[in-house]
Amino acid sequence: MHTITGELTEGYAVSLSSTSGHAWAADEPTGVGGTDTGPNPYELLLGALAACTSITVSMYAQRKGWAVERIEVAYEHDRIHVDDCADCEAHHRGYIDRIVSRITIRGDLDETQRTRLTQVAASCPVHKTLDKGVHLEDHVTFV
Repeated sequence: MHTITGELTEGYAVSLSSTSGHAWAADEPTGVGGTDTGPNPYELLLGALAACTSITVSMYAQRKGWAVERIEVAYEHDRIHVDDCADCEAHHRGYIDRIVSRITIRGDLDETQRTRLTQVAASCPVHKTLDKGVHLEDHVTFV
C-alpha cells in the first residue's frame, strides 16, 4: 500500500510526502486565494496520469525492442454537462469530469506496433483506476 501524507502549511499550500521518502508541494493559484507555490490538486492528478502513461508505453516498447524515440503526453481536465458528451453512459446526470489525452509517440513503428501502443497507452494502472472509478473510504479524526 502506498501512503501519501499532506499537511496544510500556509494559506492553501500543502506539504506532501510519501513513505518512499519523496516530498513535494501543492497549492492553489493566487486568483483563488492560494500562493501558487505548487501545482493544484487536479494538476497533480493529471501529472500522475501523464507519468504513468509515459512510463507504461516506454516499458512496453523497451520489452518488445521497438524503436520508440520519444513519448509526449498532455492531459486536460474540465467539467462538461452529460448532455454534451456523446459517449457518456445513460445513467450519468448533470455535470461530469472529463479528461482528454493527447499522446505523441515518435519512432520508426509499423501499423501493428502503433495499434498496440495505442492500446497500451490506455492501459496504464492510473488510467485503469480512473476509468473504473474508485471506492473512497473516509476516516476523519478530531483531537
